[in-house]
Amino acid sequence: MAEMKFNKIGDDTYELDVCGFVCPHPQLYCKKSLEKMEEGDTLKLVFDNASSGETIIQMCEQAGHEILEQKKEGGKIIYMIEKG
Repeated sequence: MAEMKFNKIGDDTYELDVCGFVCPHPQLYCKKSLEKMEEGDTLKLVFDNASSGETIIQMCEQAGHEILEQKKEGGKIIYMIEKG
């Protein structure tokens, strides 16, 4: 069973690891995590369900969050999101 991990990793930086989850869970957890953060904070989102990427991008655009970086490391996808 996958486990959602949300941790503070720096002064204004958080990490959310939702590897092992499939749609719609990665974007739901991403949305909830961003709601707990302050404007200008950065979220490092780590996920492995490629089909979640597009819905996460759409959710961020609608909510006014900026995706600063998108990269792949092995089978994982990493988005750096700044809360708007």
